[in-house]
Amino acid sequence: MLRRLIPSVRLTLQVPKATTTAVRSNSGNVYEPDYLESLKPKFPQYDSLNVQIKGYDYPQLESYQRFLHGVAEYLDLDVSECYALPPQQTQVQRLRPNSTVIESEYKLTTYERNLQLNNVDAPVYPQFLRLAQAALPEGVSLRVQEHTDDCEERRYVPDKELLDLKDELERMGGPTTSRKK
Repeated sequence: MLRRLIPSVRLTLQVPKATTTAVRSNSGNVYEPDYLESLKPKFPQYDSLNVQIKGYDYPQLESYQRFLHGVAEYLDLDVSECYALPPQQTQVQRLRPNSTVIESEYKLTTYERNLQLNNVDAPVYPQFLRLAQAALPEGVSLRVQEHTDDCEERRYVPDKELLDLKDELERMGGPTTSRKK
């Protein structure tokens, strides 16, 4: 029964082919070939997106990042970089009711991982986002934003020793610009 239906479905889904003529499009330059128009993307694209995930449980965060990377590869998205930012330490104190006495103290560590996606087609982005939200583990936050220079600056950790040496050099009188011969 299914074999009988498939040819009829194929016939109904066939679209008549348009006849091609040798007319040049006036939208392009005279010296550019016609096939350059067909190489342009069909849909608008996001240049660069940062998928930022934060959580308190490091193994869970790593696993979720691996999952997102796999989903991005499955959807043929260009994953240019995956990187981790240094963890942030937070100290939380719980006080007794109506007093200043500390009942308990917690040290929380927030981990952050980032995926950078390039040239994401507009129709594929909602699919990726729905899959990412559907598989979002408990305690993990997801944020997607366009890539900016601030995202790039947050990535690099300053070298403490180098900064200390620069401060010491400034205290000694600064660097000399002239050379001795």
